[in-house]
Amino acid sequence: MLVACITLYLLSNVAVGAWAARRVTTSQDFVLAGRRLPLVLAASVTFATWFGSETIMGAPAMFVEGGVPAIIEEPFGSALCLFLVGAFFARPLYRLRITTFCDYFRIRFGRPAELLSAILIIPSYFSWIAAQLVAIGIVLNVVTGFPQEYCVLGSAIVVMAYTLLGGMWSISITDFFHNLIIIVALAILAVGLWQDTGGWSAMHKQVSPDFFRFLPHNTVRDWVAYLAAWFTIGLGSIPQQDIFQRVMAAKTEDTSVRASYLASGLYLTVAMLPLFIAFSARMLHPDLPADNQLIIPNMVMRHGSLPLQILFFGAVTSAILSVSSGAILAPATVFGENVVRYFRPNLSDADLLKTIRWAIVVITLICVWMSTARDTNIFDLVGESSAFSLVSLFVPLTAGIYWKRATLAGCLWSMGLGLVVWLFCLWIDTNYAPMMWGLLISAVAMVVISLLKRQ
Repeated sequence: MLVACITLYLLSNVAVGAWAARRVTTSQDFVLAGRRLPLVLAASVTFATWFGSETIMGAPAMFVEGGVPAIIEEPFGSALCLFLVGAFFARPLYRLRITTFCDYFRIRFGRPAELLSAILIIPSYFSWIAAQLVAIGIVLNVVTGFPQEYCVLGSAIVVMAYTLLGGMWSISITDFFHNLIIIVALAILAVGLWQDTGGWSAMHKQVSPDFFRFLPHNTVRDWVAYLAAWFTIGLGSIPQQDIFQRVMAAKTEDTSVRASYLASGLYLTVAMLPLFIAFSARMLHPDLPADNQLIIPNMVMRHGSLPLQILFFGAVTSAILSVSSGAILAPATVFGENVVRYFRPNLSDADLLKTIRWAIVVITLICVWMSTARDTNIFDLVGESSAFSLVSLFVPLTAGIYWKRATLAGCLWSMGLGLVVWLFCLWIDTNYAPMMWGLLISAVAMVVISLLKRQ
């Protein structure tokens, strides 16, 4: 019964994609929903940017193991990112009426910056998408008992199908309903667990005082690691195409800003529910499997009623697939708009749409391979993706908007050196967070090279 209901739930996503396909006549319709999303849909789809594997499975696992210090990156960093997008980036980018972040680099710095940014953005998504597919494979494995690899492949086919059909229109519509259902399911589960645990005071007695510590210990290394956790998604996800597409799909500039603020607020509230559920489940049911990524799915399977199981697993599955869909659409759009069109500037809109759809297929296949062949730690995969864009794209984007003296040479050196230094620090395993070195060098390169070129 549960498997049948979840199957119908997933097929409904494909049906929504087929319905949304009727609205898609141009590449702008496919990529940005024609820039026609009202506040409710814009906020919902922006909130759903990351409300998937890391929020529901990765972060709760880290929270159970390490407390608040282990989850600064998610959900706090994610909420920071959405707030900063609304405060500093949504308006200037929306006014340009561009399709991708790389279009901005072309307008501000020139064609070489457009191509290099595209080359950097596309692979930055592979770990992120793989994390979503790993999560959905874990969930479906718990529910059905099928091997995780088969679950990953089946879910990838579903998400690829409705992304190919409706693009951002299907993502925005499904996100709205997924968000409603998952919030209701998490709230029902949390209320029951709150009563069972005996409230906050009883929970606080179960752990050490450091478990709920928000600030780090007063050492240089701890503070650097703490800031790196905030910056990973808080800054690193700002120059990401998926959040850009969701914010830019709003019908007006003001709507895009308000949607970002509202999504940030939702993240600081709704994203706390999975953390509480995981902590309560580990406290009340120590017999659950040791893998904390499975703690919430296993708890629902063992202790939830059938209606709650249907509600929870259907919504979680669809929410993760929706995050995957947006993440797959983003690099596919960049490939078509900023790589293929770079070499074929006269490419027609119809051919561009075909190119993006073929890129969706190829990217999905690459990420299916990654999700079955690599380490399956969801939290690490997501952090790796955000760090990639943090060290290479955040500084050029911000400097381009807010520093008039930024130059093309500074942009290119900032992108390249930031990435190279980060990779080198990863290789030699530095004592301090490698991404902080990459970010620092990226900023220094932008300033020094830009000033030298202007002399």
